[in-house]
Amino acid sequence: MKVSDKIQELIEKEEKIKKMGGAERIEKQHKKGKLTARERLDLLFDKGTFREIDMLAKHRSINFDMPGKEIPSDGVITGHGLVLGKPVFAYAQDFTSRGGSLGERHAAKITKIMDMAMKAGVPIVGINDSGGARVEEGIDSLRGYGDIFFRNSRASGVIPQISVIMGPCAGGAVYSPAMTDFIFMVDKKSYMFITGPSVIETVTGEKTTFEELGGAMTHNTKSGNAHFISENDEETIEKVKLLLSYLPNNNMEDPPRYQNGDDPHRICPELDSIVPDNPKAGYDMKDVIASVVDHGEFIEPHEFYAENAVIAFARLNGRPVGIVANQPLVLAGVLDINASDKISRFIRFCDAFNFPIITFVDVPGYLPGTDQEWGGVIRHGAKILWSYSEASVPKLTVTTRKSYGGAYIAMSSQHLGADMLFAWPSAEIAVMGAQGAVNVVSSYRKEIKTASDPKQKRKEKIKEYETAFNTPYIAAERGYIDAVIRPSETRIHLIDALEIMCTKKESLPPKKHGNIPV
Repeated sequence: MKVSDKIQELIEKEEKIKKMGGAERIEKQHKKGKLTARERLDLLFDKGTFREIDMLAKHRSINFDMPGKEIPSDGVITGHGLVLGKPVFAYAQDFTSRGGSLGERHAAKITKIMDMAMKAGVPIVGINDSGGARVEEGIDSLRGYGDIFFRNSRASGVIPQISVIMGPCAGGAVYSPAMTDFIFMVDKKSYMFITGPSVIETVTGEKTTFEELGGAMTHNTKSGNAHFISENDEETIEKVKLLLSYLPNNNMEDPPRYQNGDDPHRICPELDSIVPDNPKAGYDMKDVIASVVDHGEFIEPHEFYAENAVIAFARLNGRPVGIVANQPLVLAGVLDINASDKISRFIRFCDAFNFPIITFVDVPGYLPGTDQEWGGVIRHGAKILWSYSEASVPKLTVTTRKSYGGAYIAMSSQHLGADMLFAWPSAEIAVMGAQGAVNVVSSYRKEIKTASDPKQKRKEKIKEYETAFNTPYIAAERGYIDAVIRPSETRIHLIDALEIMCTKKESLPPKKHGNIPV
């Protein structure tokens, strides 16, 4: 069959555009250990499902050398398809085409699919690999970034937004990823910063490198700007797909539930002995989580940031849940500025997208010190109180060991609206630990001071306080704990509680929005 001239013209245009920046630039991209934009999209989407939009887009700049300059697809590929059977919109900046720089049409392509994703109510994934604003297009480039930021804000809490940094992302470009829900980075291949090393050295005299300043590990450990780090492009995209498997399409849907064959009545005998007898000894809260959730599987954002707290997505009886936990292995699980930010933002994501929140508590309090106080631990710590109080999804709490003072209240206590609360027999729910209490209670101080053997008397009073107050039973007597349970039966209790609470309906007072202490 003879192909008409018109169709042949279309085929030639498409073939030329699909060559992106040309063989030489593609080879250069590969030598850096990076995939091209089209290769990344091919990995992300189920085979044969990606449909490109605005392939033929062209810039219209007449400045400098731009007249007649061809930039395939204007440096960004946009479209939609299926990821593990789920509808998703995505864009991928093409570094081989004018460095993936953002100009007027480039930005318009991105905002168009952001608008489409909002209308359709499906997630959007942005793959960033760009030299930044296209200087030749001047203010139109800046306008483009502003249009994207505006839509990031409007889409927040409506559809999941995921940013994947697979190359440079600098200057104003970093703010769009920062406004999305999750950021993935590639170790030694991607970086984010507002001002680069050379500018910093010129202005402040401080010497640094791209990696130290804005590399993947820097943002995963120090700044907390990124949530995930992977070794290469392929591994990164697999993690993106795994995260998407937990997420609903939008805020009007529940996260997808899959029956996965893990017995909802499974006993976890290892939990009966996981808490050490020594109250100062640590244990790994991730082992508790792995024991309780389906098949021991969970995905952990911010794995390397504020490690005294753990946040994760997992499933219980096939139902996706968000998990918040203290980590006794790191700083004894205390709450500090970074952990407070990490926990509170995750709670708000879970609440926005209908994830029940499971909280595992082993917290001695907030971290003391001038650095914390001057850094605003009051304000940051208040974010946890705010977020739990605001969340209207089912909230279940399990206290495994320590739960003292203000941190007891903060970690999803009944007083902040938790729906069902369980405690292990090892739980210590009190105003403070026994060591501190004997220094504060006046009658104890007097007895110790007048005793013939003050050291022995102090030990006796510590034991007396622990027996009387550092237990779960007073809280249970007051109704602040719904049940003291065997650790091995934690999974069973949580699943039963989720089943009965999954139809929970709760609304906030009418208001435009609250004023969270940011």
